[in-house]
Amino acid sequence: MAETDPAPTRLFRRYWRDFLGRRWKMLGLAILVSVAEGSTLGALSWLLEPLFDQVFASRSTTALAWVGTGILALFLFRALTSILGRHLIARLNQETAADMQAALLGHLLTLDGGFFQANPPGSLIERVQGDTVAAQAGMQLVVAGIARDAVSLIGLFAVALSIDPLWTAAALVGAPLLLLPALGLQRYIRRKTLQMRTESGLRATRLDEIFHGIAQVKLNRMEGYQAARFRRILNRITRAEVKSATGRAAMPALVDIVTGLGFFAVLMLGGREVVAGTRTTGEFMAFFTAMALTFQPIRRLSDLAGQWQISRASLERLYALFDRHPQASRPAQSRALPAALPPAIEFRAVDFGYDATPVLRGLTFTAEAGKVTALVGASGAGKSTVFHLLTGLAEPQGGQILLGGADVTGMTLADQRRHFAAVAQEAALFDETLRENLILGRDGIGGERLAAALADARVDEFLARLPAGLDTPAGPRGSALSGGQRQRIAIARALLADAPVLLLDEATSALDAASETAVTEALARAQQGRTTLVIAHRLATVRDADRIVVMDEGRAVETGSHDQLLAKGGLYARLHALQFRD
Repeated sequence: MAETDPAPTRLFRRYWRDFLGRRWKMLGLAILVSVAEGSTLGALSWLLEPLFDQVFASRSTTALAWVGTGILALFLFRALTSILGRHLIARLNQETAADMQAALLGHLLTLDGGFFQANPPGSLIERVQGDTVAAQAGMQLVVAGIARDAVSLIGLFAVALSIDPLWTAAALVGAPLLLLPALGLQRYIRRKTLQMRTESGLRATRLDEIFHGIAQVKLNRMEGYQAARFRRILNRITRAEVKSATGRAAMPALVDIVTGLGFFAVLMLGGREVVAGTRTTGEFMAFFTAMALTFQPIRRLSDLAGQWQISRASLERLYALFDRHPQASRPAQSRALPAALPPAIEFRAVDFGYDATPVLRGLTFTAEAGKVTALVGASGAGKSTVFHLLTGLAEPQGGQILLGGADVTGMTLADQRRHFAAVAQEAALFDETLRENLILGRDGIGGERLAAALADARVDEFLARLPAGLDTPAGPRGSALSGGQRQRIAIARALLADAPVLLLDEATSALDAASETAVTEALARAQQGRTTLVIAHRLATVRDADRIVVMDEGRAVETGSHDQLLAKGGLYARLHALQFRD
């Protein structure tokens, strides 16, 4: 992309509007301090002329005192402004990066389930952490560096022009040679940075999968295989980083070449005039020092061009995420809510699929209010998709889903989800205490209500054996607990939600026989006064359901009670025979 393209300007405007602009006072102070620091170089070169002509040539002790005092004061002032400027930039950098990370996570949490299926956790972690840090670090360097070094150059060139404009023009004789190579290098740096950021996302994804699947890695003796895959990703990152660093190093190298040409031209032109006596040594030394001091600012500014490309690459990736929106929009306020609680659930010719793969094909069924409805069928029949649609993790692509007579697409996601409490087949616990896993930040859960839920879910049976009771850490993904313990915590959490609809996806599958009996009794009590929808793989767990919906290839092919479906001799009867043939 050419540098004349307006995209970089738009990118910076968005960044200013969303994040940097809210701290404009701190940014303005940092720029002023950087300007003050940069101005000291011009003043230093200006003091060299009286140092040579009035002190060394005239041997004036008075001039020596004020010139020496001026130089000392300049260095003290430069030291103070340098410390203050870096403090302000570091604070601005960290606070703005934190704002961007929080905003990005908040935005990602609004996206639908399809987005998270297409983007693995490791890649998103790298976007939230790595890209925000890379974008902020480069942006702050660019903002402060341009202020400091641009002022330094202006001051130094002002001193040089005041001494001799012709010498100044000679010093800049090679500057036009920088233009085309600099533009090419910037595009190269941005391309390699984008490649590196993409590979960094793959690295984070690989680590996430290895550590979360460590048991399978060890059981299948995959240590060497996974290490080799990780090494290949690291090799690609290394190559991209080295090429990007080489591109950034080439920018100051070009400056070195141009500066060398300028110094040579000044020596040939100015040196002859000093030798001829038409110019003083002090004038030449002041000019030569001013041009020599431009060396580092120009080098830093050329490196900042590379830093900007790094920041720009990360900002492009970040705003690509900010520009993602849920596939289906929801109203800001719910247009209708269930007329009565507990609500009935009705699917009317609902279609849904992932890309070109259909999952539900005109699914139609009703779960009566206050009753237990079970969904059964072979794997892949679409049972779990029903739960995803009910809870807003996915949006129907055709047909209607009614909750108490109200279309769910007319509700806000928060209002829709408020009606559901779910217990999945695998309990999802966070690496926090059991108390935090149960309460989930909700207010108003008193001690009696918490104790009742713990008793109903039979958590109290093992709670006393834990080292810190409810304040015991659950471990990463609940790894400090057994499978049955995790499931009971999840059931207690659902009971505390006190929602009018209970969704159960084989909620007792991880329990032993004794625990399953106890928890089944607790769930039976929890189902009273609620509409309950159960996904069942073991038909023995749903024989007492008020209604059983048999699903096949995304359709409801049979509906009835256990006895009615057995009497029909259809798909349910065949599934029952397969499970109980022994």
